[in-house]
Amino acid sequence: MEHLTKETFLEKVFNYEQNKDWKFEGDLPCIIDFYADWCQPCKMIAPILEELEKEYEGKINIYKIDTEDQQELAAAFGIRSIPSMLFCPKEGQPQMATGALPKDTMKKAIDEVLLGKKQEADQ
Repeated sequence: MEHLTKETFLEKVFNYEQNKDWKFEGDLPCIIDFYADWCQPCKMIAPILEELEKEYEGKINIYKIDTEDQQELAAAFGIRSIPSMLFCPKEGQPQMATGALPKDTMKKAIDEVLLGKKQEADQ
């Protein structure tokens, strides 16, 4: 899982220095996990994100941003609590989710927000 710095973020996700309005720069939709090493809930979701990265290989990218190391990026998105995950579709606005989400919730967000699939209604 790739860790982004400000430089790689501007290139692969959103160049906020050049664009005021959101403009996604990536090839694949992505999830960005804003985390810190001392954060217990962040450690809980790390293996889930690794599983999702394998399950959705070639369809989405999953990036991590260490909020301690990359304070400017965390500030640019107003990150106040971690883990926070930014779901970035190729088209449309990104959506932020905070807290340690269960895997099925993350899969639903990937399918709906990132891949544009509508969920079948449960019978």
